[in-house]
Amino acid sequence: MPKSEIAKSKMFRDFSRIPDRYIKANYLKYLNLALRDMSKNYDLTEAEIRFMVFIYDLDFFTIDYVAENYFYSKRKVWQRLIRPLNERGYIYQQFKSTDIDESMEGYMFREETKLTYRKRYALSQTGRLMVSKFYRKMEGDEQINVPIDPRFKGHKKL
Repeated sequence: MPKSEIAKSKMFRDFSRIPDRYIKANYLKYLNLALRDMSKNYDLTEAEIRFMVFIYDLDFFTIDYVAENYFYSKRKVWQRLIRPLNERGYIYQQFKSTDIDESMEGYMFREETKLTYRKRYALSQTGRLMVSKFYRKMEGDEQINVPIDPRFKGHKKL
């Protein structure tokens, strides 16, 4: 692939932007800043934000499903993600074992019974609002507030 033709007059600039017509989408450019903003200002870790983005399109999920598709162990999913988010109200239990119908047909045609039922979790309204806020920051629709340097007070606003 040949080198691009860049005017010599730009030679001493710190940067030069490629025209927008050549770039389809670039909103992940601010991924690191948006993650830092959300983790500093909303008491979330970056791993928790990524996890909430992962489950954003699901009505509900089990720990088994997440462990298999998120490539974490069940224990790690529970300890590092689901339990802390559940305690802070970002995730809740959608279905519990006490919700199971105890009819004979239910026991005959289902693999899970009241004793083996796996809880189903869902992203709460608060969690959904946090993820949509994160997306707005990524797309540039909402301001990103990131601490400049620990030695200085204040934030840089993008």
